[in-house]
Amino acid sequence: MSDGATATATADTGMGPGLALADRSWGKVCTKVKKAVVFMDAACAESLHWAGGMDRLLQAGALNVKEFSSFEAGASGQVKAVFVVSTLLKGRTAEVIRDIVTLSSFQYCVVVTAVSHSVHLFANNMMADMEQELVFEEFGDLLSQWMGNMNYTGEVMHLPILIAPIAPHLCITAAYSSLFSFVPQDLKLINKNRPDKKKFGSLNDIDFQSLPFELQIQIRSLVSTLNSMFELLQLKEDCFAVGPTSRIIAGELANCPQAKHRRKTAQHKASIVFLDRTLDLSGSVAHHGDCLVEKILGLLPKFPGLTSDVKVNMMDLTSVQSNEDTQNMIAPGCLAQPNDPSAKTLWESMLNMKQKEAVMEVRRHLVEAASKENLPIKMSLGRVTPEQLNSYVRLFKINLKALENHCELLQLTMATVQTLGHPSYSKWDNFLAFERLLLQALGDCDLSRVLTQFLPMIKSYEERDHSDYNLEEILVLLVYIYSVVGELKVDNVVDKAECDVKKALLQALCDEPNLSDLLQEITGCSSASALTFDKAASIVDQAFETLRSITRARAHMKQFKAVYSPGDDIHQATYKPLVKQVIEEIFHPDRSDIVDIEYMSGGLTELLKTGFSMFMKVSRPHPSDHPLLILFLVGGVTASEVRMIKESVSMHKPSCQVIVLATRLLNPLDVTRLIFATDRLHPDIGI
Repeated sequence: MSDGATATATADTGMGPGLALADRSWGKVCTKVKKAVVFMDAACAESLHWAGGMDRLLQAGALNVKEFSSFEAGASGQVKAVFVVSTLLKGRTAEVIRDIVTLSSFQYCVVVTAVSHSVHLFANNMMADMEQELVFEEFGDLLSQWMGNMNYTGEVMHLPILIAPIAPHLCITAAYSSLFSFVPQDLKLINKNRPDKKKFGSLNDIDFQSLPFELQIQIRSLVSTLNSMFELLQLKEDCFAVGPTSRIIAGELANCPQAKHRRKTAQHKASIVFLDRTLDLSGSVAHHGDCLVEKILGLLPKFPGLTSDVKVNMMDLTSVQSNEDTQNMIAPGCLAQPNDPSAKTLWESMLNMKQKEAVMEVRRHLVEAASKENLPIKMSLGRVTPEQLNSYVRLFKINLKALENHCELLQLTMATVQTLGHPSYSKWDNFLAFERLLLQALGDCDLSRVLTQFLPMIKSYEERDHSDYNLEEILVLLVYIYSVVGELKVDNVVDKAECDVKKALLQALCDEPNLSDLLQEITGCSSASALTFDKAASIVDQAFETLRSITRARAHMKQFKAVYSPGDDIHQATYKPLVKQVIEEIFHPDRSDIVDIEYMSGGLTELLKTGFSMFMKVSRPHPSDHPLLILFLVGGVTASEVRMIKESVSMHKPSCQVIVLATRLLNPLDVTRLIFATDRLHPDIGI
């Protein structure tokens, strides 16, 4: 690493900070799995997926790795089990562990939870000495009880295993993929059960204690995970926030007792800026034209059980005939290739490069691999096509040794080929063209006329062909429109235009013969037959309430009030990403106070320092003070934004290292799902 802030922690390994934490934590898990059957939940599996994969456990001596489910159990003769979970050891999680243990013949059980003991105490409303792990000791006794003999060993430990290292400069917090920043409509839900005199006037007034209990647990657990990461890096961080959700999370981190203790001896300084996704949804649903990874994530199906990887069809590398009966016979490929240096380098290049450069880099790696194996490759210059890449890939099919040696590289190549040749690839460009036209239209007319022009694009199932937008895509475009527009001046004309769009959307929804996964989640109906007209009408009304609330997301801001510039006679209308505006303000040469980036005090000393700066020559903490900047996007980040962040920081302050943290890697449908989710304030935390 080039920066001193992370050099100490990662100098020996050459790893990024996220991988260093994941490597250390999973290394400790590996010391427990010898001769054990391992049961693991999806969030922990996603972290391991990017930090070495299941092979890591098998090489450490694990007998088998199974899904964390009440329908699983140990086989006859298996006497040791290791449970790896991302949740609290209570409620449904405890029930599943009990079910597995009582169905098995274990004599030694180890439970590894990603939730710290302090969060367990908070969840159980207990006060205790932080040195005594009472909850874990009690659960260890329960394990012995379930095994049927109190002399059998039940061991419980906490490890921070929820950081998934996507790249050296990019990590996601796998277990918090459902965590999304507040939508203004959430204010009504939070106020619902509060007395009139105690209702909040705005989202900025909401504090941690007023949140639903499940959300409090999720935030405390996230803060604990971040603290573990910063402990490894020996960081003393200043916390900043942009947006009401970020303000709560940053405040919890700043005042966390374990974090305060860590900062007393930390050797390196950093700034962490939390940023609400809701403040700029346009960037997360937009279809950027120059990012290969974003198109891969948006067009290929999700890898089963994971939020931030895709399923790559590897059938073309086999002799199996592709049909309905064989489609699940061959294990899918994926993007995560942490164990192959060449594939890992290519993946990082794909993330950091524009699409044309990235595709050429894929070809270069493939040609080099073919040359090493003496395969009869015919080099051709010029534009890289999916057909050309596919012809190179087929050379490996006839040489099993070459196929085995370069399997990881071939997975990334197949992901590229299947994306470039995807039936919806051309529609991605249509989206991009529409978004650009929309920006120009908003400069020439108001929202009502834009919606009127948008109306003919909403077609029912019978009217659509492959080039038309389906209902999911219509929702994506509506989110883009309402987020770009910003605060609305609502009048009868806008109401009428919205009413027409709602009628068309309602009709199209009722005419759907089958509901997609997204529409099932939004409607709460598992089939089209279960969706009544009244239910559909209510869903459409709620969707537009949410869309209207999105326009108010930046209403409280001073500097970052708009992401849209209408243009003039010389310049075209443009979209300016909020995260780019934030970076420009952070590194502005005059270092003026940034009104919309709030410093979160971590105690009396910082509070006094901040207060004295108003009337004394005491410099207030500023996000550009330190050589390491960590940006945490609450609600997720797109691959395009990751590259933009890296390039923007490099341009403004090349000496500054930047790390991007996010709750997940996003595609447009992910964002739509999270925005319209009905349980956003009540996440499933396993209790």
